[in-house]
Amino acid sequence: MRIVSWNVNGIRACVRRGFMDFLARSDAAIVGIQEVRALPEQVPEAARSPSGWNAVFVPAERRGYSGVGMYSRIEPDRVDTSLGERRFDVEGRYMAAHFRSRGSRFAVVNAYFPKGSGKDRDNSRVPYKLDFYEAVFERIQRMRRRGPVFVVGDYNTAHCEIDLARPKTNVNNSGFLPEERAELDRWVDAGWVDTFRALHPDLPGHYTWWRQWGGARERNVGWRIDYVLASPTAMKRVRKAFIWPDEHGSDHCPVGVDIDI
Repeated sequence: MRIVSWNVNGIRACVRRGFMDFLARSDAAIVGIQEVRALPEQVPEAARSPSGWNAVFVPAERRGYSGVGMYSRIEPDRVDTSLGERRFDVEGRYMAAHFRSRGSRFAVVNAYFPKGSGKDRDNSRVPYKLDFYEAVFERIQRMRRRGPVFVVGDYNTAHCEIDLARPKTNVNNSGFLPEERAELDRWVDAGWVDTFRALHPDLPGHYTWWRQWGGARERNVGWRIDYVLASPTAMKRVRKAFIWPDEHGSDHCPVGVDIDI
């Protein structure tokens, strides 16, 4: 079974750039998307209810902002869309789908973690970002007691120096601040596994997001900020972890895992 995650940077624009073709050829059973930036009724019809897929969207209250969605070939038993705090829920950043396949239960959490930079790039949203991390962490820690959990999404943090092209010039920028990286350390220390890095521990130059100017993508000056993290029992099922930089429908590229379920 294949699980894929992609920050589409606006589902309407991504559909125009070939998202439906991607969905058809991805060979995925579950696809989590972030930064949908549309209310469900604004999602193009082809992407709102594609044939053969269950589709669920969690929008932000603010139009044209944030939002997550999930496509699945198997129907989830249930989908949770609230972290229980309005300041998080109004931004449409979280969903957790609970599945049963061949007698096995597992969950896929799809999250769009906030940027910390704020509208003035002053790192003013870092406290909110870290609070969101904490809220998700508390939720998934409880979920993993009931079975394997995969946490996919745009984490908006490069964990280690190997995860961005220019670490030294970004130490004071949100996305690579010590406190943001320490939060991911805490997740790893608690047993959560960065699937790509676990299977490719020393592989540099593999990024998932590039700035949209200055030829950053062409020169591969990027950041690895999109992950599939797995609980210990989920990691036992992972057979492959991948990044697809040749998919160009967004400023991010898809990431994913192949698992045994």
